[in-house]
Amino acid sequence: MPDRPFRRSGGLTLWLGVAFLAVIGGYALLVPWLAGVDDRLTDFSAARQAPSWSHPFGTDIAGRDLFVRVAAGLRISLLIAAICALASAALGAAVGVVTAAVGGWADRLAMRTVDGINAMPHLLLGIVIVALYPGNLAAIIASIALTHWTQVARIARAEVLTVRGSAFVDAAYLAGATRAQVMRTHLMPAAAGQTVIAVILLLPHAIWHESTLSFLGLGLSPDRPSLGTLLQEARSSLLLGGWWTLTFPALLLLLTTLAVAGIGAAVRDRISPPIMERSPR
Repeated sequence: MPDRPFRRSGGLTLWLGVAFLAVIGGYALLVPWLAGVDDRLTDFSAARQAPSWSHPFGTDIAGRDLFVRVAAGLRISLLIAAICALASAALGAAVGVVTAAVGGWADRLAMRTVDGINAMPHLLLGIVIVALYPGNLAAIIASIALTHWTQVARIARAEVLTVRGSAFVDAAYLAGATRAQVMRTHLMPAAAGQTVIAVILLLPHAIWHESTLSFLGLGLSPDRPSLGTLLQEARSSLLLGGWWTLTFPALLLLLTTLAVAGIGAAVRDRISPPIMERSPR
């Protein structure tokens, strides 16, 4: 079949992304636990040491081991991103399914709300939310979740609209099914695949959003490291020649984003494969 090379390529991308993410996740989860030390403890006698066998990622300006500290920061960033992606996808899918099923003024009001939120820069809106509660984890999660659900709502609504007018939905209503039963049985499963894709693709957005907020000093406090706070702390060390303080957090941020984006693209292509031209025989 003509689409087999595409499927093989998508499968390879998926497995490579899963393998990279497994390694990154294992590093984030296991290293702080195996190290057995508090990544917040300072040792100024070991400050600003370049990467070596004893400190693979070097040490920061306070003498903390960056190999352990980057792992702890990556773990927090991944946790925040996962919660934000799930919350955004759940909210967007709920709005999209319900408004498409109900229709009428509820649908129009929801879509105008989506347009209004999309008209505002997400980062600026997130900064406004976080600025009210600086350093608060719940505020960071809310700032990301409340600014990234709109695209999921549009996609879920489009999927439901294509199914709502189907013959089997009309047959369900004729058989006496209620709107809630039709939503649960037919409409919600129609949007489930795209919602799963949205969760995966929202992960890198959430990681970068949290990192940006923390880099600007509006995210987590420095005693709770994330990739953003580590990048923010690296600015002063970089001026003193400590290139490693910026390189390794930025590299982990990039690798995590690429791994998750690769998984999301492969899953999206498997669930919604592109239309391929077939030459006539």
